Amino acid sequence: MSKKVAEIIVDTLASAGVKHCYGIVGDTLNLIAHHINESDIEWVHVRHEEAGAFAAEAEAMLTGNLTAVAGSCGPGSLHFINGLVDANRNRAPVILIATQVASEELGFNFPQEVDFKAIYGSCSVFCDMIITPEQARRKTVIACQTAIAKRGVAVLIVPVDIAHANASDDVPYSVHTNVPEVRPSDADLDRVADILNSGGDKIAIYGGSGCRGAHAEILAVAERLKAPIAHTSRAKDALEHDNPYNVGMTGIIGGEAGYLAVSECETLLLLGADFAWRQFYPEKARIVQIDLAPDHLGRRHPVTLGLVGDIKSTMEALLPRLKPRTSTEFRDKLVERHASALETHRSKAVASNRGTIPPIYLTELINRHAASDALFCADDGTPTVWLYRHIDTNGKRRVFSSLLHGTMAAALPMSMGLQKCQPGRQVISMSGDGGLAMLFGELMTLVQEKLAVKVVVFDNGKLGFIDIEQKSEGMLPLYTGLQNPDFGKVAEAIGLWGRTVTKADELEEAVMTWLKEPGPALLNVKVDTMTLVMPPKIEWGSAYGMVLYSAKAMLQGQSADVFAMIRENL
Repeated sequence: MSKKVAEIIVDTLASAGVKHCYGIVGDTLNLIAHHINESDIEWVHVRHEEAGAFAAEAEAMLTGNLTAVAGSCGPGSLHFINGLVDANRNRAPVILIATQVASEELGFNFPQEVDFKAIYGSCSVFCDMIITPEQARRKTVIACQTAIAKRGVAVLIVPVDIAHANASDDVPYSVHTNVPEVRPSDADLDRVADILNSGGDKIAIYGGSGCRGAHAEILAVAERLKAPIAHTSRAKDALEHDNPYNVGMTGIIGGEAGYLAVSECETLLLLGADFAWRQFYPEKARIVQIDLAPDHLGRRHPVTLGLVGDIKSTMEALLPRLKPRTSTEFRDKLVERHASALETHRSKAVASNRGTIPPIYLTELINRHAASDALFCADDGTPTVWLYRHIDTNGKRRVFSSLLHGTMAAALPMSMGLQKCQPGRQVISMSGDGGLAMLFGELMTLVQEKLAVKVVVFDNGKLGFIDIEQKSEGMLPLYTGLQNPDFGKVAEAIGLWGRTVTKADELEEAVMTWLKEPGPALLNVKVDTMTLVMPPKIEWGSAYGMVLYSAKAMLQGQSADVFAMIRENL
C-alpha cells in the first residue's frame, strides 16, 4: 500500500528518535503537521520559529537525540535561520523540514518562494530537496543520518505537491545511530607521550566541550602530569565539578588562574577545545591538540602535534604511556589562586550598602537556592558572564548559552526545549531585559505548553554588555538604553506568576518563592546599572578607553554615571 510523502517523512523522523517537533503550522506544512499529530512525535507550538530552533537545539544538546523543527513555505521556514546557525555551531543534531511552494512554480519568483538551499547550505551539514515521491524515505534517512553522525543541522526541503503525493516505490531505508570510538594510533600516542614526558615542570591541560563524558580520564592524566586543568566556558559543567586541579576559565569572561595556566605553561595539552581568542594562547609553549573534529586542529593557533580522537578513549590509551611527575608547584600555585578568586567573588556577591541589587548578588542567591540538578540558560551579554562565573556545577547541573554564535534572546527559548524534554526538572532562564524583549512572545508559549520554566530578568534598563563595550572604546554609550515595562506585571497579564523586586532586602525571599512556583514564573529584578565585567587581564587599550569615557562623561554632565560606575565596582 502506497503512502503519502508527508507520512513517510514523519515515520522516518520517529524511527530516528525524534520526540518533539517545534514550529508554527500553516499552508504547505499542514499535511505534515497532520501526520505528526497522528504519530508519537509531539508538536510544540511556539510563537516565533526562531524560538523553536533554539528550543530544539537545547533539547538536542542535552539529550544527544535528533530533534525536529518544521516550517511553512517562505518566511515560516526562513525564520528558523538564526537559531539553526546557533545549533549547527554547537554541534546539535537538529533537522528542519522546510516546506516549499509547488515544484512547478520553483524558479519563477512565485509568492513565498525562497531558495532555502542557497540560504541554509552554509550553516548545515546536509541541505537538499525531495524531487520525486520515490526519494522521500531515502532522502529523509540521509538527512537524519547526517545530522546524527556529523552532529549538526540537516535541512530537508519538501515542495507541497511532493508532500501530498503518493510514493509508489517506498524502499525500507532506515537510520543508523551507532557512535564509533575514535582515537589516534599507538604510534601517534607514543609521540604525544614523548612530548608530555619531556614537557618541563609547567604542563597545563585546557579542555573544551569535547571533554564531556571524559571527566575521570582527564583527571587521571592531570594527576599523572601534575597539571592544572583550565576549561572553556562551554566545558564548565563537564570539568569544573569534583576537580581538585580546576583553575577555572581563561578568555574574556575567565579568571586570572585559568589565564595564567594557559599563558605561562611550557607544554599545553589542548583537549576538545576550539577556543577562538588567539591572544589567550601561550606564545612559546609546545601544544598537543586532540579533537574529534579534524578541521579544528591548529586552526586557532599553531600546534606542535594535532591528532584526531574522542577525548575519553584517547586519554584512556594515553595514560599508561605517561611517566608520573613529582613537581606540583605550578599546579598548586594556580589552584590556590583560583580558590582565592572564588572566595573574593563570593565576598562581593552581597547586597550593596545602598540597598540596591548587584547582578552578582542576584546570581549567587539563585545559585544557593536552585535545585542540585537544575538546568540553566543565559542570554548573551552580562547574564552569560554571571552564569559562568557564579553558578556552581556539580556533575548534575548543566549550563547553556549562545557562546559561539553570540546571539541575543536564546535563553528563554532554550529553556523551553529543556523543560519540554525534562518536564520534572528545574529549568532556569537567566534573561537580559533586551534578550527577553526580543522574543517576548515565548512567555505565551510557556503558558500554552504548560512549561514550568523559571525566568529571571536582569533588568538594568540597557543593553549592558554593549554599554560596557562602547565605554571600553572611549565612547559615550549610544542607543543602548531600554524603556522597559514592569516585566512582573506583564508576566501576570500573560498568565505566569510574576513579581518585580527593587530592594535588596526583599530579594532572597522572592527568589525562594519564585523557584518554588509549580508552573511558569517570572521574577523581574531591577539590578545595578553600572556593574562592569572585568577580564582576567586588563589591556592598555580598554583601560585607556574607560578613562577617556569617564572624561567625556564628566565634561558632558554625566558625572553621576561615572560615580555610579566607580561605586558599583569597588
